[in-house]
Amino acid sequence: MKKIKKIKINLNGKALFLNKGTSLSKVIKKNKLESNKIAIELNREIINKKKIDKIFLKNRDKIEIVHFIGGG
Repeated sequence: MKKIKKIKINLNGKALFLNKGTSLSKVIKKNKLESNKIAIELNREIINKKKIDKIFLKNRDKIEIVHFIGGG
């Protein structure tokens, strides 16, 4: 029996355990976020949303996601 390795990341200040090899886009989809209405920071660096499918998370990564809210 194969044991799936887990990693621990921090998402908006909360600890989250994921399978090793999880992509940033999977985290976005799992949290039901619309990529055109958010900004993503990974380890204090703004991420180009066109590249989120190619970014795989590592242990101790820190992600901050902010939502854009319209109004006037």
